[in-house]
Amino acid sequence: MATSSSNVIDEAIRLLSTSGDSACDYLGHNEHLLPSIQKLEEVVDLLRSIIFPGYFGGPILRQQSLSYFLGVRIEKLYGLLAEQILSVQHFDTENHATANAKEEAAEIARLFIGILPEIRNKLYSDVKAIYDGDPAAKNYGEIIFCYPSIRAMINYRAAHTLLSLGVPLIPRIIAEMAHSETGIDIHPGAHIGDHFCIDHGTGVVIGETCIIGNHVRLYQGVTLGAKKFALDEEGNPVKNLPRHPIIEDSVVIYSNANILGRITIGKNSVIGGNVWQTKSVPPNSRVLQQNAVESSFTDGLGI
Repeated sequence: MATSSSNVIDEAIRLLSTSGDSACDYLGHNEHLLPSIQKLEEVVDLLRSIIFPGYFGGPILRQQSLSYFLGVRIEKLYGLLAEQILSVQHFDTENHATANAKEEAAEIARLFIGILPEIRNKLYSDVKAIYDGDPAAKNYGEIIFCYPSIRAMINYRAAHTLLSLGVPLIPRIIAEMAHSETGIDIHPGAHIGDHFCIDHGTGVVIGETCIIGNHVRLYQGVTLGAKKFALDEEGNPVKNLPRHPIIEDSVVIYSNANILGRITIGKNSVIGGNVWQTKSVPPNSRVLQQNAVESSFTDGLGI
């Protein structure tokens, strides 16, 4: 019995050690460190404490302490981010790491920190959009502390900025952290305007090439997805093609609606719950389900 178990284990090791054609089989040695999930979680925690000081990262006892509080955290953020950006150069298949990779990583980290005030302003507008549209929200603090959409949007807006600066892999890791934490799945490649609101949020999916305008509101379970994929000669999906919806300003999309393909939902439109939408609609449209058919049965009649 022991010999049989040993043979099974040895065979499993042999099979698992055999490298195939797939790039997933084995990640070889790299001259740079691999990205650290733990350190990127620390990056996100620092971002939250910088964007919303006092709400995250411990209390601030005096207004005079704010600049010191921010300075310490931004300095730490800069160091962690530069290190992690350097670590993912290996994953940039188009622009492999150069001799100046360390300096380039540090410069990207500096550029990102320079954009933080803009990120903060957009997130403030998101908080205001939720407050203005949700009678259950009693104050801004409740939204910042409690609403999953704000946590998801902090990650998204940071990840989108890093992606726009040419950083590989890290934006997806940060986005998936929010997905795991909140159930809201926003690809960092999507473009989202200001005053953006996700009400409740669980199950929302926003695809890579989505373009979302200002003052847009989504409810739980909404999918802004692709209808189909273009394939190359070998039958593989073609990358980077626009395949997700364009949602114009001041659109409301209710729960569990599916908006699929490169279509446009015109400004000021309302898409009702559980709608399956694959065609563009002009501004000021109302797209609703058909009325439910009500019936009753007596003594099992009709069943």
